[in-house]
Amino acid sequence: MAENKVIDVGGKSMGKIITIIVVIAVLVLLILSSFTVVTAGHSGVVVTLGQVSDNVLNEGLHFKIPFVQQIVLIDNRVKKAEVNDASSASKDLQTVTSTIVVNYKILNSYSASVYKNIGMDYESVIITPAVVECVKAVTAKFTAEELITNRQNVSDQMMELLRQKIGSYGIDIQIFNITGFEFTAEYNAAIEAKQTAQQNALKAEQDLQRIKVEAEQTVAKAEAEAEAYRLKSEQLTPEIIISNYIEKWDGKLPTVVSGDGGTMMIDLSKLLEQMNGNSQNASGSSAPSSSNNNADNSTGTEE
Repeated sequence: MAENKVIDVGGKSMGKIITIIVVIAVLVLLILSSFTVVTAGHSGVVVTLGQVSDNVLNEGLHFKIPFVQQIVLIDNRVKKAEVNDASSASKDLQTVTSTIVVNYKILNSYSASVYKNIGMDYESVIITPAVVECVKAVTAKFTAEELITNRQNVSDQMMELLRQKIGSYGIDIQIFNITGFEFTAEYNAAIEAKQTAQQNALKAEQDLQRIKVEAEQTVAKAEAEAEAYRLKSEQLTPEIIISNYIEKWDGKLPTVVSGDGGTMMIDLSKLLEQMNGNSQNASGSSAPSSSNNNADNSTGTEE
């Protein structure tokens, strides 16, 4: 009987220990469930038995009612939404396929509203459709060529329109980038042909300008040569001719072959007098004529 009493006492003690452990575990669980941590870059939306509170928790440690309240974390960091193959029509009815990348963030103060009215899939519900609509609206204001040449202006207008559309939801657009404009193959071929024609026209204009400059240079060169020749002719006097001849004379008298096979010596003084007389006649001065001019110009002895 004594042994049975000892066994009963041991069983009761073990039961008490287990009960204490369970109570402690429940208390620890309740304590842990009473606190939540909102991580950096996030905000906490308080949901009490399915009802969303307008109060938003900031980063840090917060108390909550265990098993009654739930804290939903909303990411308030800058995120990226990419919209591919956004098809639209330009002002000149060209089909344009755009690729858009948007950087956005959920404002902390709107976290509860976004979760309550839109849900966690706000990118596909709100942002992507709004981007496509803005691309269509702005693209229709420009021709296909203007979409390329005024790309920054087009991007700014799309960004402003997008902000107007979704700003009331607490979604702030940080950056709007058009990463690609694609046109039909026919339009690309037309653009290439136009560029080729412009390049050919520019080359032809440059060639024409070059030819014109070369012609002007040729004329200027000819005029300069003519002016130099004129000045040289004016400066050519009998004295200069004699001086140049004396400098280059080799000591032999100049001769010329006569018609009958003989040679004649040239009288330089008579030749210079004749040149001087011709120059004076050309300038309007009078000079006596001589019928025996040919005989007076040169004399010689037959060898």
